Amino acid sequence: MSEKAEDRVVIRPRRAAWMSGALAVLLVGVFVTVALLLRRSDTGVIFQVSDQVAMVGIGLLLGAGTMLFAMPRAYADADGIEVRNVIVSRRFEWAEVLSVSFPDGASFARLELPEDEYYSVLAVQAVDRERAVEAVRALRRLHRAAAGE
Repeated sequence: MSEKAEDRVVIRPRRAAWMSGALAVLLVGVFVTVALLLRRSDTGVIFQVSDQVAMVGIGLLLGAGTMLFAMPRAYADADGIEVRNVIVSRRFEWAEVLSVSFPDGASFARLELPEDEYYSVLAVQAVDRERAVEAVRALRRLHRAAAGE
């Protein structure tokens, strides 16, 4: 089935990506600095090059872990929505979704599912303000179109 550009919506968090990137750079910078200063310690403990390499490795791992919070995405089309949160991806057909909501005070939008269940959409975050409003409107428009309303 061919799709028009407006029939497919891709949503990404903006501020979370910026903050994750900044924090990752900060963490790597701190651990590299500590690694460089580690050999010059007067504590009586003898640090080796392997200790310095390990500190840099820890910084890189923590930076990479921080960048996971920049990964959420939502891909929606006329058939349904695929939500990729921090690690896990899940696809929902629009027939499974009762509504797309963004409750007052919530940090993320969510898909309301049958039997009082819901699934958070981390790609639509309150801190993105107007972009989050536009994303929820686009998802609701696709949901209504799929329901034939």
